[in-house]
Amino acid sequence: MITKRTDNFDIDQICVSGQCFRMERTAGGTYSVIAGDRYVEVAQEEDRCTFYCGAEEFEAFWRDYFDLSNDYGAYIESIDTKDEYLRKAAEVGSGIRILRQDLWEMTASFLISQQNNITRIRKCISNICEKYGEKKEALSGSTYYAFPRPEALAELGEDDLKECNLGYRSKYVVRTARSITSGEADLDYIRSLPYPEAKAELLKLYGIGEKVADCICLFALHELDAFPVDTHISQALKRHYRRGFPKRRYNGYRGVMQQYIFYYELNGKP
Repeated sequence: MITKRTDNFDIDQICVSGQCFRMERTAGGTYSVIAGDRYVEVAQEEDRCTFYCGAEEFEAFWRDYFDLSNDYGAYIESIDTKDEYLRKAAEVGSGIRILRQDLWEMTASFLISQQNNITRIRKCISNICEKYGEKKEALSGSTYYAFPRPEALAELGEDDLKECNLGYRSKYVVRTARSITSGEADLDYIRSLPYPEAKAELLKLYGIGEKVADCICLFALHELDAFPVDTHISQALKRHYRRGFPKRRYNGYRGVMQQYIFYYELNGKP
């Protein structure tokens, strides 16, 4: 295990921030995190975080995954002092960081997220991982399931994932898996593109609209200018930013502000 002191990092806030669906609080008070085919447990006491993995794995993967090298305090300090709403949202959600997640996993996950709630999304993803993902063993001896590769889903019938409670979203995931395995969609190519071009390519995939494309850009490609607008964000913008959100002020990290607003609306408001 490895222990780090980190400002602006709160594993519980990240867990319920709506950007990841395979992180959960365990009975022992730690948090289990599955990313692709990797697994780690994290415990936190104030700014002291313990990652139950080796130092080499932490440096090779988990440091970047949790975006620990980025200065989120600077983002918060840059908020307009006159914007009381955003300053409060950032204060409440100051431990949120934008995770660097796998592009395929986020594409499938946010296809599943449409017209869905977080609890149900987690269950749907858990179902497809247990049915189609590779069974693996953590260092602790516990078992978990890797996120299924596109090849594992591409040969399914379009309605087969309804058995995993995906409903009409089944065809979205299956058709996208087929596009990737056939070469029609090239994830490596999408990763190489700047934000606007990457979003345009994602919009070509079946079932992906503006909000989902922006979620994938923000949470998988780490394009921090992506600003997904769902119902909660739309309502917050109408209440607090009648002339529009000041995106120009936060150029380069608008998505961080979006996460503060999203978390505040769902979890942090008194």
